[in-house]
Amino acid sequence: MIDIQSLDLFYGEFHALKNVSMFLPEKSITAFIGPSGCGKSTLLRTLNRMNDMIKTVKIKGTVTIHGNNIYEPEVNVELLRKRVGMVFQQPNPFPKSIYDNVAYGPRIHGTKKKSELDDIVEKSLRDAALWDEVKGDLKKSAYGLSGGQQQRLCIARALAVNPEVLLMDEPTSALDPISTLKIEELIQQLKEKYTIVIVTHNMQQAGRVSDQTAFFLNGEMVEFSETDTIFSNPVDQRTEDYVTGRFG
Repeated sequence: MIDIQSLDLFYGEFHALKNVSMFLPEKSITAFIGPSGCGKSTLLRTLNRMNDMIKTVKIKGTVTIHGNNIYEPEVNVELLRKRVGMVFQQPNPFPKSIYDNVAYGPRIHGTKKKSELDDIVEKSLRDAALWDEVKGDLKKSAYGLSGGQQQRLCIARALAVNPEVLLMDEPTSALDPISTLKIEELIQQLKEKYTIVIVTHNMQQAGRVSDQTAFFLNGEMVEFSETDTIFSNPVDQRTEDYVTGRFG
């Protein structure tokens, strides 16, 4: 599904990602773990070219999704980001109604008919496990929702444009334990339809939700394997030290 080969990324002279190669299977959940500044969020942002917005970034190597190198010059980055949605650390709903938050993407991509938008909004909110909580309040401001609800709304907004891949950058770090549990349950349900990549500082979360886990340190991918292996029988001593809490 996603094939990363010999990827190097520089912020100016700083070598932020060092020769990363990995294959992420379709309809699976991959967790990126590691201490702050290790490169995991930088790698996540290479998958939808968010790093393009930083002028000093230089990238070598390839990232292919379904066999297409997303760094070819002819790639339409706007369409790429439709295929590869993203949910951020802090819930970031638009200053609009709940309905208009979800309908925003489809409208930009040409869906104008109200009946079609209604269907997309309902389906996306259902897929984000939020419909039953908000179906009577769709015209109300998204800012009136709780933090956990806002994050599920942001997931619904990402799903509304029918992506293939969903990137999540520490999606529960700003949430309370109950909201975190709801998001984790939702992520596991979404795996049936989407390929998911999640950055998390929470070891327990990586163990609960992911199928495979990659451990990063100082821009290097130290180890990448099935999650059970990473946490119970890692190959590299540095991985064992990190997942057992000896550093980081």
